[in-house]
Amino acid sequence: MDFIRNFPFFSIILSLFSGPLSSILGGKWAKRVNGAVIGLCGVMSVAVLWYVCRTGEAYVYTMGHFPAPWGNEIRAGILEALMAVFFCAIMLLCMLGGEREREAEIEASRQNLYYIMVDLLLCSLLALIYTNDLFTAYVFVEINTISACGLIMIRRSGRTVEAAARYMIMSLLGSGLLLLGLCFLYDLTGHLLMSNIRESVQVLAAEGMYERPLLVAICLMCVGLAIKSALFPFHNWLPDAYGYSTVSSAAILSSLVSKGYIFLLVKIFCRVIGFDVFSGSKVIHVLFVFGIAGMIMGSVDAIRESDIRRMIAYSSVAQIGYIYMGFGLGTMEGVIASIYHVICHAATKSLLFVAASGITDASGGSRYFKDLNGAGRRNRLAGVAFTVGALSMVGVPMFAGFISKLFFSQAAVGHEIKMLPTLIALAISTVLNAVYFMRTVIRIYSPVKITASEEKPAKQEDGREKTSRMPENYREITMRQQPAKAVAMILFILLNILLGLNSEPLIGLIQRGLGMFS
Repeated sequence: MDFIRNFPFFSIILSLFSGPLSSILGGKWAKRVNGAVIGLCGVMSVAVLWYVCRTGEAYVYTMGHFPAPWGNEIRAGILEALMAVFFCAIMLLCMLGGEREREAEIEASRQNLYYIMVDLLLCSLLALIYTNDLFTAYVFVEINTISACGLIMIRRSGRTVEAAARYMIMSLLGSGLLLLGLCFLYDLTGHLLMSNIRESVQVLAAEGMYERPLLVAICLMCVGLAIKSALFPFHNWLPDAYGYSTVSSAAILSSLVSKGYIFLLVKIFCRVIGFDVFSGSKVIHVLFVFGIAGMIMGSVDAIRESDIRRMIAYSSVAQIGYIYMGFGLGTMEGVIASIYHVICHAATKSLLFVAASGITDASGGSRYFKDLNGAGRRNRLAGVAFTVGALSMVGVPMFAGFISKLFFSQAAVGHEIKMLPTLIALAISTVLNAVYFMRTVIRIYSPVKITASEEKPAKQEDGREKTSRMPENYREITMRQQPAKAVAMILFILLNILLGLNSEPLIGLIQRGLGMFS
């Protein structure tokens, strides 16, 4: 039984060393190793979740059995294990959903490089979830950044290189601010372990010492991670990074990479600074304002887009605004709603990117709305999957997004100052979400438009008239649905409905996990 306590460490090490192993393998074997590693890490995370739920308390794993300050620690509780399970599951489905596109868009000689980046990305995400050391977290933040940049530019086109460069510049700016904040915090407390820092911060707060340096440290860490997670107005790098990378990369970047940074921020709020100190600072008001601005402006930018991939990317800006708005409420209910939205957004946004690839395949490879008419009829599964994701993002009952918005509303009710702005922002954002998502759903199920110049039947090579009166690029497409993508979309749909219809057990786990933080 106690052997399970080693699983978080095993998961990080396994995914870390699978990268060098993939470097000496061919593309097919690297893909198999990657799938096996993600699946095995997911199984170990499930075992850890079962273990901590059974024991009812978190535990600390000391690597090498050396205590602080010489050793390093991993901490596993309900919330950490729950996030690890979801991250592994979402990553596995993202890799399944974009399998054909990876093989078509990435050179055969570079296939194994892609899986190296995914392995390192998984390693960094698991380390951010489990680590109990702030400097270790910073190291894996950098590994996460480099891996994500590699996923963007693996296609080696001009747009992806430019997108990767912009992503790297903004990410390094965020990393630099995060490091400065950690240095300030280390100078104030003399510790790097989260539990030790919290004890020192509580003493400083109780005695009223170093209030301004502590506030500066909190601000630097919040701004650094906000930049890396694309909070408005630090989001300009996001549409190109998500819009021009491969399907798997876009789904992983939108659903997991930014959420890893957000989860680290939750740990800083609750386990490093202390939620009482954080909620008493002025930082929450700034996060609240920028969160609401992101909810509105991200949706406005999405409405203006004519590219379905970039529209989904701008939608992520709005959804990240929801998360930071929940933090800005300064209540534990707001944090619970934000964490639940992290999970719902990860499941839904991955579904949208995978479904959008099926829709564009059914439209001759075009991603522009003017070419998407009837795509939902030509690829029925992709059309249904995109519709489910769209309804979830709008907040229609029975889907995950509705529960998130309900929890945000409940968290805001009773707040003296922020209740009315929150409810108004939720209403406006919901209307804007409906505008661009429902417009797209209507488009993919609308009949193909035929212009007057196309009314005259075209001639075949033998001189006979073609029976189809559609333009060449809109002819009925018989889609042979790729099995891996079909499985991924079906499982994403089921996961979304499950989150929408049975949220209480998950909310209970989140509440218990946050209780273990304190």
